[in-house]
Amino acid sequence: MSEQQMVQLKMEGPVAILTLNRAKQLNALNRQVLTELKEHLDALQTQKDVRTVLVTGDGRAFAAGADISQMNNLTPNEAQEFAQFGQSVFSQLEALPQPTIALVQGYALGGGMELAMACDVRIAAQGAKFGQPEVTLGILPGFGGSQRLPRIVGQGRALHIMLSGEMIDAEQALSYGLVTAVVPPEQLLSAGFEYADKLHKLGPVALQMVKRAVYEGAETDIQRGLALEAALFGSCFTTADREEGMTAFLERRKPSFTGR
Repeated sequence: MSEQQMVQLKMEGPVAILTLNRAKQLNALNRQVLTELKEHLDALQTQKDVRTVLVTGDGRAFAAGADISQMNNLTPNEAQEFAQFGQSVFSQLEALPQPTIALVQGYALGGGMELAMACDVRIAAQGAKFGQPEVTLGILPGFGGSQRLPRIVGQGRALHIMLSGEMIDAEQALSYGLVTAVVPPEQLLSAGFEYADKLHKLGPVALQMVKRAVYEGAETDIQRGLALEAALFGSCFTTADREEGMTAFLERRKPSFTGR
């Protein structure tokens, strides 16, 4: 693998697999990794044949954080720009029309945990470790952790994780709602495909609308969120998928969705 391929994109039918390929560095996130990830996301945004996206890390870790060797000599302005770049890439991942599933093995620390949280669903292998240890370096999370973690696990648990810098294991992450399942390491990839296969039986437009309602609604008050939900609900009634789904229900057969 060339030095330029730090993030690999592989297609398995309707599933796209994004794999971080810096195994020797525990998939530490540097600018090149983020740039390559952005390029793949640019391509995936318009690929309607891609129904789900799996995000993985090669080797012993999902991603052990941002690359400290690259950050060590940054000026304050450069550090802010680097954080903003990472945030923009992870926001782009979150905004993909396709459901995204992080498959976490080994360590998901710092930027690695922030990458996982930018995905819609997280599945962990037994023995996985999660954490935001930035305070042990004299900094705070910079790729969205201070914003996404409280939204996922609640403010109290998020503050404990970020203020202590301590790691939590997969089972604790499951109890917090940070991950939806914990599986043996050898079953992690198959668990991702099984979850994706369940989603492939559902209407792609409806799944996109769910993501919009949740993510955009989280940024506003409840009344505006309800108005958004109602508008998206109405939009579903312009789609062939809605007609097929309801017709199939009334005819007591399985629907055949087309994403239109």
